Amino acid sequence: FTSTRDITMAKWDQALKVAAASHPRTKEQTIAYGTAGFRTKAELLDHVMYRMGLLAVLRSRAKGGQSIGAMITASHNPGPDNGIKLVDPKGEMLEAAWESVATKLANCKDEDIPTELDQIVEQFNIPDIDSQVVVGRDTRVSSPALSKACLAGIAAAGGGSMDIGVVTTPQLHYMVVCINTKGGYGLPSLPGYYEKITTAFKKFMSLVPDKGAYRNKIVFDGANGVGAPSMAQFKEKLEGALEVEMVNSGEGELNSGCGADFVKVTQGAPQGLTLTEGTRCVSVDGDADRVLYYYQSPLGFRLLDGDRIATLIAGHLKHLLATAGLTDSIKLGLVQTAYANGSSTEYISNSLGVPVSCVPTGVKHLHHKAMDFDIGVYFEANGHGTVVFSESAMKLIKEKGGEKLSTLLDVINQTVGDAISDLLLVECVLADRGWDCPDWDKCYTDLPNRLGKVAVRDRTLVTTTDAERKVVTPEGMQDNIDKIVAEYSKGRSFVRPSGTEDCVRVYSEADTREGADLLNKRVSEMVVQMIG
Repeated sequence: FTSTRDITMAKWDQALKVAAASHPRTKEQTIAYGTAGFRTKAELLDHVMYRMGLLAVLRSRAKGGQSIGAMITASHNPGPDNGIKLVDPKGEMLEAAWESVATKLANCKDEDIPTELDQIVEQFNIPDIDSQVVVGRDTRVSSPALSKACLAGIAAAGGGSMDIGVVTTPQLHYMVVCINTKGGYGLPSLPGYYEKITTAFKKFMSLVPDKGAYRNKIVFDGANGVGAPSMAQFKEKLEGALEVEMVNSGEGELNSGCGADFVKVTQGAPQGLTLTEGTRCVSVDGDADRVLYYYQSPLGFRLLDGDRIATLIAGHLKHLLATAGLTDSIKLGLVQTAYANGSSTEYISNSLGVPVSCVPTGVKHLHHKAMDFDIGVYFEANGHGTVVFSESAMKLIKEKGGEKLSTLLDVINQTVGDAISDLLLVECVLADRGWDCPDWDKCYTDLPNRLGKVAVRDRTLVTTTDAERKVVTPEGMQDNIDKIVAEYSKGRSFVRPSGTEDCVRVYSEADTREGADLLNKRVSEMVVQMIG
């Protein structure tokens, strides 16, 4: 008799053989699939990449043979880190039910790979059909080898692959959606991506003859990452419509002293960029899915973060819907996290009259909630976000929305937060409003805030509820936060485990800069005392 184990081993013989020979698990360290996939030191990831190639094939089969994306990046993390995230057919993050499956497969012994794969097939009733995985990578030194490991896993599981090389994370999402819609969303190629967005941008700008105080020049900080070569392509195609001066284009170290995360955390300009009054500056992160604006005012450095971008876009979409007489036919909403500045939430709800929903951090939560609206605008304060439209809203906009609104549909990359598409959308809105940064900044006054990182022995010791606004464990931590916050006027502070780095994040707000900084310092010290 042939045992079930023998059949399993035979079926996955190639997967096991390649794993043992070329991509064995040599490190005992357990690694979990988090908010942004797997992310840790690059030298720990070879076997994980191989196994995610195997899993991506099964995911593709589970989705009827549709294309799945595999993006090798660690986004805003330092250069020695890397990671991988799988992208579902509509450009969404991997379905939550598969995250624990990915974690289990990544950490099992080599000899248990066939059994694990069989269990996944059984659990999700996966047919043995053709599959396709689209693989992209960022500019990290470790990315080419890790990409090869992922491609080896795809081949060993009998899947088809398309290696699209060095791309931004949003470009990978775009490609997956275009392939799965058979070109319905756009041409499934990188030239198709650039063409769709730049053509729409130039058309929109031509529809705005009087641009008021707006000037068509920006300084772009590429974080020494993959956003720089991508922006170089855009720059060439946008000649005459938008002038782009580029810094941190790959000459320095990735995300070191530059990029969106650095600007947000330090609340200052990146290295290589000299702030001068009257210049709009933009920073993206290492894989170009986050964007922040900032400028030099007579009072110093001014940051226009994801909250500001969200309010600017939502306000203008509301205006364009009203102009087209579609306010009652199309439901517009904005999705934020608890880390959105309190003033922005008040401004959106009270001044703009746009409904606001609050969800836990992580793009998958925001994107999912945004789809409850006909037009859902979502942004995290860190600059990651986009706008999503329902099929019926797009149809109505194309029929009755007017030329400006229908053109904006193609400036926006709806598949995921796309730093460069988002910045072009912001440029469109500023031009149409006749604004520059100071006009935009005047909409509301931010409560002074500080986002800090605290190194702890184990970030999983902190668990939260209420869209991450309340700490559940360790016991007593929330009471300590409440006691400290009570001492500050307009004080708020949240503590949560980072979804992307091995640390705990502490966000604080108060009515003065000194208050916000001191509140953050005191809460951070308390966290260290309890779990440092």
